[in-house]
Parts: sequence; C-alpha cells; structure tokens
Amino acid sequence: MDEESVILCRYILAKDALKQKVSENTSAAFALLKEEACAFFEGFNRIKDDSGADSKLRLSLTERGKMEFMLAFSSDVLLFSQHTNVFEFSRNHEVMKTPYVREDPDRSYCGLIHIYNFLSDSLLYHRDNDLGYLIGRVFVNKDGHYFIEGKQELGLIYTNFGHAEFNREAARALLRSAMEYTAKFDLLIPPYDEVKEITVGDVQDELAYKKMRTAKRLGFQFKADEQ
Repeated sequence: MDEESVILCRYILAKDALKQKVSENTSAAFALLKEEACAFFEGFNRIKDDSGADSKLRLSLTERGKMEFMLAFSSDVLLFSQHTNVFEFSRNHEVMKTPYVREDPDRSYCGLIHIYNFLSDSLLYHRDNDLGYLIGRVFVNKDGHYFIEGKQELGLIYTNFGHAEFNREAARALLRSAMEYTAKFDLLIPPYDEVKEITVGDVQDELAYKKMRTAKRLGFQFKADEQ
C-alpha cells in the first residue's frame, strides 16, 4: 500500500473513532434523561397518591425502543428522540468561532437529541394532521460537553459549550425546564376563518375530527415563538 493510501486509512479510522465516542456520549446523555424522567414519573405519582388529591392526572412514561421515549402529563406529551447519526456544525455557525472549538475542531462533531411537544389527544385519537413542536435540541460532543438550542426556558447558549458537562444534574434540569415550558405553552383557539369551512365528506366520515388540524399555536405567531 502506498503512502497516500496509508494516510487515508488512518484518517478513516480516526474519524470513525471520533464518531463512536460522540455516539457513546450522546447515548449516555439520553440514558440519563430517561432515568431522570422515570424518577420524576415515580415521584410525582407517589406524591399525588400520598396527598389524597382528587385528581385523575397521572404521569406515564413509554419507551419506544432504545432511541425514543415519551413522557405524558396532563394534556401534553414530550417526545425525546436521539438521532442515530453524528453531525458537524457548518463553518458559519457561531459555535465554530468559539475558542473551545478552534482549539480542537473535533469538538464540533456532535450527537443530537430532539425534544418535541405534542398534545396527548393527537396521539390518543391518531389525529395525523395535528402538529408537534420542536422545543429544544441537545448537542453532545466527544468530551461529553453540551449545549441546547431551544426556547427561553431550555436554551443553554453555545458559549458555555466548553464548560457544560452533561451529567445527572444537567439531565434533571433539562427535563424540568422542558416540562415547565410545555405546561406554560397553552392550546389557543384558532382563528374563526381557518375553521369555518368543512366538506360533506368530512362530516360523513366518522373520524372527521382527525382532519381538523389542532396545535398549540395554530394560526397565531408570537414573538416568544421566534426566539
């Protein structure tokens, strides 16, 4: 094998090792999130039962394989989903300008965890037209450091990337912030003009309500949602 081929082989091996490390760290972060969700789920239901409160509200946690789980509470569902691939930020992304990444460009390779918010009824009644919202996404790199792109309650700016380690405390704080944001993110009535018409076929369909799209901000736009 010539020298250029040897160099290529070494590059491929090094890149694969990097991606494996990133994937392992992202999986470890996802596992911590799931463990903290289970702990919160058990604690909430225990407190509710001990309090004797007359409420039907309960939390439930559903695993959807190794890469997804859902936490349902009240009228909401949070879906946590780990992507199977490793990504690198574009050259123009602000994270690429940080001293942390400039010191070691390999730190820009990250695994990705998405956090989506759905209405419980959208899943219960199989309303396929309903919308879910991405409220945050977590980036984890080879050092086990992370930052979050998301709404105000979830966001952890990229300037903390070189210092923030995704540990159990971070998982607990992220879970709590996601639930708090979701609880405050209310379902609003859509504008009249958007729902004033319905077809005869919809009426004759026993499941016509499935075709009527429902979402927390359908038809509305808020400055908070642009952040």
